[in-house]
Amino acid sequence: MATASNSVLFPSSDSLSHHHNSPRTHLHLSSSKSHSVSLNRTKQQSTSLALHCSNNGDNVSSPIELKFPTFPTVMDINQIREILPHRFPFLLVDRVIEYTPGVSAVAIKNVTINDNFFPGHFPDRPIMPGVLMIEAMAQAGGIAMLQPEVGGGSQDNNFFFAGIDKVRFRKPVIAGDTLVMRMTLVKFQKRFGLAKMEGKAYVGGSLVCEGEFMMVSAASS
Repeated sequence: MATASNSVLFPSSDSLSHHHNSPRTHLHLSSSKSHSVSLNRTKQQSTSLALHCSNNGDNVSSPIELKFPTFPTVMDINQIREILPHRFPFLLVDRVIEYTPGVSAVAIKNVTINDNFFPGHFPDRPIMPGVLMIEAMAQAGGIAMLQPEVGGGSQDNNFFFAGIDKVRFRKPVIAGDTLVMRMTLVKFQKRFGLAKMEGKAYVGGSLVCEGEFMMVSAASS
């Protein structure tokens, strides 16, 4: 093991540039067979940098590809296709990650450069159109409503838009983003087939879109 004296272990760039004018720091080497070299300050200076070279692989952080867990799957794309009548290129929900009957649904849309709207919106700056964000959120709301335990719905009894209020777009959604949409049922008049929902969409935890949705059952329209 090698141990430095009380002189500064990591000199500044200025001192390095003039090292020929500075006295050398003597390094005392012992005859130990250890395979590590440690240069540490005293306990009072424990916040300083230290150099550790060892063969035991300590303090190696996990690679970035192992740090981020995937979204849970409550409904996969095959189950979604059994509920929603939409098909390519207008099925805008890839997975449901949370679902509470009669309360809410949380779904994701993976936004990729292969989405068919990007060649025209826009060729030099691929941004997801706001109207398609609203459509994706409405589809997530449809999943919450097209359930027997809530609206008695199915593919044969769709919900259509009846109104959209207080819509705000906070940030652009671009290729490579994952749009996370929460649709919450605020009021449902089963007799008239009317559902009022509150929707919010996020990317990386940041709110990108929000609004109030009014939907009506196709059976009552």
